[in-house]
Amino acid sequence: MPRFPLIDPSLNALSGPVFARLQARIAAFSGERFALHVGDTWMEPVEGAQMQDLRTASHPGLHRYGSPAGMPALLGALGAHHQVDPQRILMTAGATGALNTLARATLAPGDEVLVLAPYWPLIPNIIRTNRGVPVEVPLFGAGLLERLRAAVTPRTAALYVNSPHNPTGAVFSEALLAGLVALCRQAGLWIWSDEVYAPYAWGRPHRSLLDLAPERTLLASSFSKSHGMAGNRCGYLIGPEDAAVMGNLRKVATHTAYAAPTASQLAGLRALELGGPWIEAARAAYRAAGEAAADRLQIARPEGGTFLFFDVASALDERGLDGFLEDCVDQGILVAPGTACGGMFQTWIRLCYTSLRPEDTARAVGRLAQLIADKGGRAQLPAAIDPASDAAGAP
Repeated sequence: MPRFPLIDPSLNALSGPVFARLQARIAAFSGERFALHVGDTWMEPVEGAQMQDLRTASHPGLHRYGSPAGMPALLGALGAHHQVDPQRILMTAGATGALNTLARATLAPGDEVLVLAPYWPLIPNIIRTNRGVPVEVPLFGAGLLERLRAAVTPRTAALYVNSPHNPTGAVFSEALLAGLVALCRQAGLWIWSDEVYAPYAWGRPHRSLLDLAPERTLLASSFSKSHGMAGNRCGYLIGPEDAAVMGNLRKVATHTAYAAPTASQLAGLRALELGGPWIEAARAAYRAAGEAAADRLQIARPEGGTFLFFDVASALDERGLDGFLEDCVDQGILVAPGTACGGMFQTWIRLCYTSLRPEDTARAVGRLAQLIADKGGRAQLPAAIDPASDAAGAP
């Protein structure tokens, strides 16, 4: 047990900033910089839902505490959008807040969570900070469901699923999702369903796990991705009909952040009311940018989301991936190392094709493709998938 000046030693297991080792090199670079390492958008939110559109004269109480569960009007609008009782919805500080809330509510110390790898970089440490143990299960290759079954132990509490998928850009098929649901029902697991990219599926329709397994699915979503409001920190959690479960989720959220920001919730409500055409435009622009980037790198096009994830092993020298990332920085290109998405991806990189304007993304990807070619390599993806379980559309 730590005493002053010590802190919890388990925090030493948490990974640090992705670019900690490269910070000096990044700071020293004076040319044009292309930040493709963070999942964001160049698009501003829909007019009428931006922060400058909100005034206390029209919205009294804009800067006051709101209800810990969420703004009633927003809960009602989200309930109609997802076709669920608003009592099953809890507003949170982004989807990250939703995932921390559901993790604290469903994990006892030492409980395990199955995580398909590659994964969203923050999820393992969300599990660890809530006293759980992330268990990586490879997504690519034949026998996905068998690998998941083999990974289940008496301490397994949940399965984390993210579709449309960060980082691969895959949209999980209904057949695969049904297989995951059957496994979770058989093993008695919660399903943590991260659906922040739900509006951005074009390879196949997005299917929500909330529809397939409503009794055990805890859905996390956010206006950050759906409506370009990452800085607002406004997300939400949808739980089951069980009132006791929802009550405990609210306890955790109340004692973590008390309530999601009032102004951000109001902006989210306006975005729901006004943002339909915005989402359609964003989907078309994101798809075009993603397909153009994939074509330039000569890899399979993404089915949704905002990322490409690929292997650059053939372009690495004796310095490994760290050396390649240094060379990228020297070209003004920031991409995330694959190891942030799983320990087995030591020769992979992830890039976001929506963080910059399409013309800037195209120039950055062109530089990256040329760098790979100059090193005698090429971007690569897995050669095999499991046709039986349709493992997330990976080529």
